[in-house]
Amino acid sequence: MSRVPEVRWAQRQDKVFITVLLPDAKNAKVNLEPEGVFNFSASAGAENHEFELKLELFDKVNVEESKINIGLRSIFCILEKAETGWWKKLLRGDGKTPHYIKVDWDKWVDEDEDNGTGGDLDLGGMDFSGMGGMGGMAGMGGMAGLEGLGGMGGLEGLGGMGGMGGMDGDAMGDFDDSDNEEAAKPGQQDTGKAASEAKIQEEGAHKSEGGNA
Repeated sequence: MSRVPEVRWAQRQDKVFITVLLPDAKNAKVNLEPEGVFNFSASAGAENHEFELKLELFDKVNVEESKINIGLRSIFCILEKAETGWWKKLLRGDGKTPHYIKVDWDKWVDEDEDNGTGGDLDLGGMDFSGMGGMGGMAGMGGMAGLEGLGGMGGLEGLGGMGGMGGMDGDAMGDFDDSDNEEAAKPGQQDTGKAASEAKIQEEGAHKSEGGNA
């Protein structure tokens, strides 16, 4: 049987902040629908317990403009409201707010203190991924944002270094020939020098023979 994670929330005129507190969550998935339905699932803990959550939000949201950050201790979502305005509460309906949903006082401001910019919120340098364009499985779109790291596959571009492989072929062959030519020159010079010395010695011998005669 799945468990329900703790949720904290806060809002601004144009946004809703939802934090799912679940350390070391694995396979975290968020499905956000324009009608304001927020579904979350993940596994966590040494025994990989399953956690599931469904929130029917007070009003509609803009999925395309909403963002998600999946951290080591929590999943933080910034949901863009479809229409600007202060929500009376997080969930629709007249029912009592579930015990696992609590106000996030660290992010909360009162309606009369909301300047509508959200600039008062310190996000601590979090990296966010868009929740839109993922066919609803936007949350993993959040993880999918990490696919940007797949761009590290661009390191395959270093495969272009394989172009250096060309160095093992003819290009290196050219270098080898050049080196051989250079190596041969000193030898050639030594041979010529030896020949000259031999010629001088031979002439000296002739002169000695002539003197004796």
